[in-house]
Amino acid sequence: MSDDLVIRNMTRAELDQLVDWAASEGWNPGVHDAALFWATDPDAFIAAELDGALIGGGAITSYCGEFGFMGFFIVRPEFRGRGLGNALWHARRDRLIARLRPGATIGLDGVFAMQDYYARGGFVFSHRNLRFRAEVPDRRPHSPEPSRADEAIVPLDEVPFEDVLAYDRTCFPAAREAFVRGWIRQADGLALGCLRQGRLSGFGVVRRCVEGCKIGPLFADDADAAEALYAPLAAFACGGPLFLDVPENHPAAMALAHRHGMAEVFGCARMYFGPAPGLVHKRIFGITTFELG
Repeated sequence: MSDDLVIRNMTRAELDQLVDWAASEGWNPGVHDAALFWATDPDAFIAAELDGALIGGGAITSYCGEFGFMGFFIVRPEFRGRGLGNALWHARRDRLIARLRPGATIGLDGVFAMQDYYARGGFVFSHRNLRFRAEVPDRRPHSPEPSRADEAIVPLDEVPFEDVLAYDRTCFPAAREAFVRGWIRQADGLALGCLRQGRLSGFGVVRRCVEGCKIGPLFADDADAAEALYAPLAAFACGGPLFLDVPENHPAAMALAHRHGMAEVFGCARMYFGPAPGLVHKRIFGITTFELG
């Protein structure tokens, strides 16, 4: 077999294959992730081809050229240990740098075992994002009373979209209008907003995944707003497992996971190539995805 690796853009069908591989790796993608990710940035998906066969791939998502995110890095097990993944990873990093404005930051969530490898590629550790799991009873609990008299939980499509985008921008390093529009309206999902005196004070999305459901993002002004959103989002997953990816650098977010009896099952190191972005970390109770940021 020749080791003449071809690095190229993926086809839409190959992205489906990459998502299937992610499921086999235990990453538990959402049932509509492939379509939503492709709609966000179809040029983000990079294939590694060897002797005419797809052997690996990954995403290099550009958000308006202002911020990049590397994710979905997979090489089929039988092709590992030959330097092919190393070639693919560096090609993806360099292609993403070329897609961004000069000096723009790139983020990634890498498994802990690869942290030193990514550091050698120029990425600096920021914090850990930890995946928590809970078993949701096979019944829908009664809706809890709002934690504040001036607080209301509403379908997110009742909130002006520009307000949702503005709130998201405080928790993410760049505008991502196309992604947010599709993400909050996806099938097999639920998107809710928390209003205080008519002002958006947080929002969250839960979606069906290969196994159970996953909340992401969960953004809120404070623990009360996060709690008010968590309960109805969790109820969407009744009868199965629920997952939430929590930034360890936010004590109130960790406390929410522990308060609901969630158990840590996985984790990634958030790392940045370039300056760490200035985010309102106290609002981030759950990140959106490990794959696109």
